[in-house]
Amino acid sequence: MKYYIIAGEASGDLHGSNLIREMKVKDPGSIFRGWGGDLMQAAGAELVKHYSELAFMGFVEVIANLRTIFRNLDTCKKDIAAFNPDAIILIDYPGFNLRIAEWARKQQYRTIYYISPQVWAWKENRVRLIRKTVDKMLVILPFEKEFYKKWNYPVEYVGHPLAEVVDNYIKANPQLQPHKDLVTLLPGSRKQEILKKLPLMLEVTRSFPEHRFVVAKAPGQPDSFYAPLLSAYPHVTAARDATYNLLMQSRAALVTSGTATLETALFSVPQVVCYKGNRISYLIARRLIRVKYISLVNLIMDRPIVKELIQDEMNVTNLHVELEKVLFDNEYRDKMAADYLELISKLQKGGRASEKAAHSILQFMQGAV
Repeated sequence: MKYYIIAGEASGDLHGSNLIREMKVKDPGSIFRGWGGDLMQAAGAELVKHYSELAFMGFVEVIANLRTIFRNLDTCKKDIAAFNPDAIILIDYPGFNLRIAEWARKQQYRTIYYISPQVWAWKENRVRLIRKTVDKMLVILPFEKEFYKKWNYPVEYVGHPLAEVVDNYIKANPQLQPHKDLVTLLPGSRKQEILKKLPLMLEVTRSFPEHRFVVAKAPGQPDSFYAPLLSAYPHVTAARDATYNLLMQSRAALVTSGTATLETALFSVPQVVCYKGNRISYLIARRLIRVKYISLVNLIMDRPIVKELIQDEMNVTNLHVELEKVLFDNEYRDKMAADYLELISKLQKGGRASEKAAHSILQFMQGAV
């Protein structure tokens, strides 16, 4: 069968690549084409457009790039029609993918959504659109099944794919052990968020001369983008394609809100969660978003496990205070480690997410209930 698969971010590229591999194991003749990244391409998908060309963060940035976004939508629709897949697989990235789902319904393509949009956080009325346009929804967070149940929309919980990804990496790399002086900086994957957060992360490193700091570069951003940001900090190094390697060896991390907060927790690394965006975008978001936390760690556990420094709170002074705690306060570190174990147990209850998702999709395509 032929599948058109769309992922608009680094995390979607990772999960899409693992899904493709599992589906090819179960159906070796399956063909994949779509939008994603290097990992999906390596897994066997024919890549049409890289996610690095797609990611716009915040309300203001989206409005400023509307022409590009609509052009991308038009290009994607035309490419899907030319490829004529048996089904379209959408991975998160809701602003784009829900528009594709709406169009796909009119064109009578079957649609599968893997990794639900965070409609429980804001725009809850999007569930109505999902019910009309998405044939099969696979969710990865434990509370999402109950959320959709109240909308009378059956979904399937397959577990979180990062739980298996990280567990596999830890088992395959037992030689990597934490160093007492290594701190990883994870400033995000989009240019806008990196430019907002990395300068502050870098500045706080000056207060900890006894520690080594390494910036984990985003796969979609070239070295030339980081060079001017790092030029004034010769004591800070940077690494590409080494995020998991770094987390395995880190004593602590400063982490941009998003998937990276969960990855850091799964590696049991004490962290400080950072968010800073365009001020207007942030003020709009604060009025619309209904959840209590911005990090997946706190959202899943429904309590403050890790410290979140949001917008104006993310400054050098607060970063220093919180980094000092995760580095030197052993009681604080031990409590976070215990909470991480509880989190990991919750996420692993779903089983191997990629395998379960692949099985579910193939059953759906074969007409099974």
